[in-house]
Amino acid sequence: MTHATAAAPFAEPGLLHPAPPAPAPGAGGAGALVISLDFELHWGVRDLAGPHGPWRARLLGAREAVPAMLDLFEEFDVAATWATVGFLFAASREEMQYHAPRRRPAYRNAALSPYDEPVGGGERDDPLHFAPTLVDAIRRRPRQEIATHTYSHYYCLEPGQDREAFRADLQSAVAIARRRGIELRSIVFPRNQYNPAYDDLLADAGIVCYRGNQRAWMYRASDGRGDTRLARGARLVDTYVRAAGHHAVRWCDVPRPSGLCDVPASFFLRPFSPALAALDLLRRRRIVRSLEHAAAAGEIVHLWWHPHNFGTHARENLAFLRSILTEFARLRDCRGMRSLTMFEAAALARRAPAAFAPAGTA
Repeated sequence: MTHATAAAPFAEPGLLHPAPPAPAPGAGGAGALVISLDFELHWGVRDLAGPHGPWRARLLGAREAVPAMLDLFEEFDVAATWATVGFLFAASREEMQYHAPRRRPAYRNAALSPYDEPVGGGERDDPLHFAPTLVDAIRRRPRQEIATHTYSHYYCLEPGQDREAFRADLQSAVAIARRRGIELRSIVFPRNQYNPAYDDLLADAGIVCYRGNQRAWMYRASDGRGDTRLARGARLVDTYVRAAGHHAVRWCDVPRPSGLCDVPASFFLRPFSPALAALDLLRRRRIVRSLEHAAAAGEIVHLWWHPHNFGTHARENLAFLRSILTEFARLRDCRGMRSLTMFEAAALARRAPAAFAPAGTA
């Protein structure tokens, strides 16, 4: 198997990367695959599961899954954006507390606030709440962008949170990343709670783009109360059959009136489930057909998941990801499809909107 497209020249891994050159209008190869990962460990599920219960093996398994995924991305010359909770950058409890904002969210549901979560002294004795070695491992690999998942896994739509608390959280995320020489340019909102009222705060913090939600009703951003059983069921169905379109986005739709860029999700790469294993061929076909559509139409497909989704059944999950990347490599070789980080996709869409406008609108 050959992977024909060489990596574009980049600055130091983990730092701000230049976008690849834009194709001329009408040129082939404008289709793209974007991958983002919500890197959060226990911070992402702490209100749902304790650190010593059934989730522990899955979360610890994520620490093994991260280097395995990095190896796979490097093998296929695939870019990815790692949206990382700010707490995970910290090497110690003291560093975590030093960067913690003074203004904190006053969630109506107090269980959502992470600031009273018991933590150890650092990564060695508490690998579920600290991960600086994994952050360093990601930034050392080619074509990997480190983005933010907010400092504290902040919920932008939950009752009780407000602008000033989000501003403070974002400032903390920027500061702890900058301490390691990383400039944050992309954000993924915890539980996909995008709040358009905060666009100006993102721009002020130097954020260029975010991962928005699919346009269909079952993916609409909401607080925890709005994520109904009906919506979750519809999303599950859409994993296997085309219930809500290709989920590919046009380049001209990426820049938003706010000045930010929305590189919306296409598919959550659901983890392997023995109970649903018989449907995996449908799951794979659903994604591959969208990739083929995007390669032909010159559009973007954006896959996302959490490292802890690969924390159990790692062999099956990595094999499934390999099968998807193999199809991407085929489309790269025969159709010129690209692999881009979120920031690269946003920068490319900003620089050459005419190249990606629908016919008759340029």
